[in-house]
Amino acid sequence: MKREGAGHRLTAREDASRLVDSTDAQPAASASFAGIRSIFSSVLLVTFLAALDQTVVAAALPTIGRELGDFELLPWVVTIYLLTATAVTQLYGKAADIYGRRSMLLLAIGIFVVGSVACALAPSVLVLVVARGVQGLGAGGLLSVSHTVVGDVISPRERGRYQAYLSAAWAAASVARLQRQG
Repeated sequence: MKREGAGHRLTAREDASRLVDSTDAQPAASASFAGIRSIFSSVLLVTFLAALDQTVVAAALPTIGRELGDFELLPWVVTIYLLTATAVTQLYGKAADIYGRRSMLLLAIGIFVVGSVACALAPSVLVLVVARGVQGLGAGGLLSVSHTVVGDVISPRERGRYQAYLSAAWAAASVARLQRQG
């Protein structure tokens, strides 16, 4: 990473990377607006992804049960996701303090995507339950680390406004689910 010295200013991307990669919380005043916007748009996209997954699966369960011909294990599709996501949330928080926010968020996204692909390719409800467990392992980090990043980058005075944007992502995911059902 380039040093910020006399005559050298960090670009918005370098500034954002420095903020997210740091294991210590950087003062929000040191972040440029472009850096904050870049970071927050990424966090908003991650939040929308997690919210969409949680809202869409519940609506699709009856169809999944019919297609795969097994209603007995169907409640575990939701339960295992919530159990694994809850179990690893604290681990992601501690690991993000040790290894950095960016690397842990990227790891969570990677695990979530692998779980999502496995869910899409699941030939039975049992395989779907296992794949949802893997997806939950990634989802536990999506929301916890993304909210930690918001806490690191946004000043306490402005956090309420940014939390409203994150809530809007959840609302948009719910509307998308309703559109899909309708």
